[in-house]
Amino acid sequence: MAKEIVETPLMKQYIEMKAQHPDAILLFRVGDFYETFSDDAIVASEILGITLTRRANGAAQYVELAGFPHHALDTYLPKLVRAGKRVAICEQLEDPKLAKKLVKRGITELVTPGVSINDNILDHKENNFLGGVHFGKNNKVGVAFLDISTGEFLAAEGDYDYVDKLLGNFAPKEVLFERTKRKLFEEHFGNRFFTFELDDWVYTEDAARDRLLRHFETKNLKGFGVHNMPCAIIAAGSLLHYLDITQHTHIAHITSLARIEEERYVRLDKFTVRSLELLAPMNEGGKSLLDVIDRTVTPMGARMLRRWIIFPLKDVKPIEDRLNGVEFFFRHPEAREVIDPQLDTIGDMERLISKVAVGRISPREVVQLKVALQAIEPIKAVCEQSDEPVLQRIGEQLNCCASIRDRIEREIVPDAPNLANRGGIIRKGVNAELDDLREISSSGKDYLLHVQQRESDRTGIPSLKVGYNNVFGYYIEVRNTHKDKVPADWVRKQTLVSAERYITQELKEYEEKILGAEEKILSLETQLFNDLILALTEYIPAIQLDSTLIARLDCLLSFVKSAVENRYIRPEINDSLTIDIKEGRHPVIEKQMPPGESYISNSVELDNDRQQIMMITGPNMAGKSALLRQTALIVLMAQIGSFVPAEAASIGIVDKIFTRVGASDNISLGESTFMVEMTEAADILNNLSERSLVLFDELGRGTSTYDGISIAWAIVEHIHEHPKARAKTLFATHYHELNEMERTYKRIVNYNVSVKEIDNKVIFLRKLVRGGSEHSFGIHVAKLAGMPQSIVKRATQILKQLESENRQTGMAKPTAEIASSRGGVQLSFFQLDDPVLSQVRDEILRADINNLTPVEALNKLNEIKKIITGK
Repeated sequence: MAKEIVETPLMKQYIEMKAQHPDAILLFRVGDFYETFSDDAIVASEILGITLTRRANGAAQYVELAGFPHHALDTYLPKLVRAGKRVAICEQLEDPKLAKKLVKRGITELVTPGVSINDNILDHKENNFLGGVHFGKNNKVGVAFLDISTGEFLAAEGDYDYVDKLLGNFAPKEVLFERTKRKLFEEHFGNRFFTFELDDWVYTEDAARDRLLRHFETKNLKGFGVHNMPCAIIAAGSLLHYLDITQHTHIAHITSLARIEEERYVRLDKFTVRSLELLAPMNEGGKSLLDVIDRTVTPMGARMLRRWIIFPLKDVKPIEDRLNGVEFFFRHPEAREVIDPQLDTIGDMERLISKVAVGRISPREVVQLKVALQAIEPIKAVCEQSDEPVLQRIGEQLNCCASIRDRIEREIVPDAPNLANRGGIIRKGVNAELDDLREISSSGKDYLLHVQQRESDRTGIPSLKVGYNNVFGYYIEVRNTHKDKVPADWVRKQTLVSAERYITQELKEYEEKILGAEEKILSLETQLFNDLILALTEYIPAIQLDSTLIARLDCLLSFVKSAVENRYIRPEINDSLTIDIKEGRHPVIEKQMPPGESYISNSVELDNDRQQIMMITGPNMAGKSALLRQTALIVLMAQIGSFVPAEAASIGIVDKIFTRVGASDNISLGESTFMVEMTEAADILNNLSERSLVLFDELGRGTSTYDGISIAWAIVEHIHEHPKARAKTLFATHYHELNEMERTYKRIVNYNVSVKEIDNKVIFLRKLVRGGSEHSFGIHVAKLAGMPQSIVKRATQILKQLESENRQTGMAKPTAEIASSRGGVQLSFFQLDDPVLSQVRDEILRADINNLTPVEALNKLNEIKKIITGK
């Protein structure tokens, strides 16, 4: 722990700043450095890897100190924020040279994980959402998301489960909630988010509504569709309040508040997003669906595609619109060839225009904005000339913002610097005064020579000289022999022994110009640049719309590229209750197949009336899990508007996709593997609908065999007999007893993933065929995994013994007999066929134990050890 700080004048100022945000690390500007003190210094030195030092702080006292150069802020600030720290930046508010006493300082910005516009902190392919949660009455919860780097502002309200799903899908970097509700928040949403608590008074409808109305300058919130959602309004208002207290007051780019319409999107819970590996692989080295189909060029497109994947549509018309756009570009490669190079030049237009609003855009970024607006023109032309209505609408809405684009072209140099305070921003010819100052600054000597030559010619004084001193500036020196030729408009300023010095009005004006030229140039350039930025702010809504439209085109073209590359076809989307996939493939696994191997495709048909539940049995490693996942992925890809990996696909709209796959536990919350499994299964069964698609993989394996079979049977029966929701279900299992259900329940159909046995070897055909299977071939898989031969052999013996018994008598009798004959388990060391152990056995058998000396015995033992360890 750091010692208490003695309040010297500087440290008193520091303490006052620190008191404003006690929970944040304070970067305190001192000269050319940002310094941290006391506990902040200890934490910062550990995170940043910088030296922790001490400085004197009063008599016999010291204070911990850690700092870095001010120009390295962009290097060190991201490290602190990524470590989950809130960082207050305290700047010097006046020029130290002009300060008579202690330099005036103030906090200019509070950077947190959820509130940042720093490019080094942001991931260009992901939104950086700040989330807000409000707990209302009757289990109603409001939630809002705001990305200050793009201006996106969204709100919704619903039950705990719905809000938990939204928090999981939007993955905010920071979540705000009421100070007294931490226990409630962690109970329902866990502790997986970086959080911050606000005062209770912020979470009142009046305060929130007033803050939103003041920002949007409207009389009510009806135009945003949230006027009758009090919890959502309170959550949204809390986010704007947070921007106030973090000193982010320039937020003109936040132009609207969008309602998240639950009824528009497929329900994907966090288990499904994770188990289908939509955004990230579960295993290191794997790939996600996003990795496979993301061929976007622009950062806006990448962020939009990410959102499309976790929010699939469930209305036929907008899905068809996307598919029509994809098909147009698929059939017209010449249109792609025009648009693709333009997308390459656009960059992150969405975040650039947000920087305009907050006053943080650099000259170089303004030039990039101009390049982006120039690139829109050919894109707009292609869309307008297409025969596809969806693209025509995009073309009509795209705005080239020609006037501001051309103004940037006229006023800003093409190779503008990254920092505005360095000068060299404004083109020649924009401002006459600026041009004159530059001329003076760059060619001052030439100008003086020109004046000297001109005046010499005019007066006939060949020895006339122009000079300068600190007393009265620029002057003209004339020797006494020529002083009678001096013009009347010259003013004598100094008499020397052999010469006179004069000043002229022209030299005085020039002197005023040249002495302050550099400073004036910088000031004038800054003023002209700021005027341009002010004009640019009027185009924020138009350029934000351009960004959205360009992102949409980028996503459609991404679908085209992945379709061409991976042989995808256009699915048929309809309102039926049938899913019919002909020769479907897993989009991710097929990309990871070894060279020369192709993915084995399979057909799946599900409907609510004939084939509602597919009971899939078959061996381990035969591909049951892949089949389940590929079905869900094909449906999801179709409903985000993508082509799909199949020969044909007819998809009746799905409103919910549920998955219960894999085995995991949650020990930190005291939940076993089976408890997690049952919790996820309960969530599915409590939310079924007639348009749900349900995937169960190995349900019930976390408990005893008969427990597992009983639970699995009861769940399948529940889904089949549900009075309202005949959810389409794929049920993969090793419980072959469940094959019996086909006889009793008319909409349950048995399938298995086939194999061939040749010379006691199993060949996986990975093909789905009608009928159940009675074998799992788990021992064969154990052998493939490298299990010791002795265990494989013994397991085979036990399996044959179990299978030979009458299963109707239960498991007690055969297992009891196996246990009683456990002598068979204790295999003789001399019967093992492991090559290493065989070599050890031979060494022991060859040893003449009766004649070995102690030293020889030790050497022999060492040889045997080397055989076993391989060293």
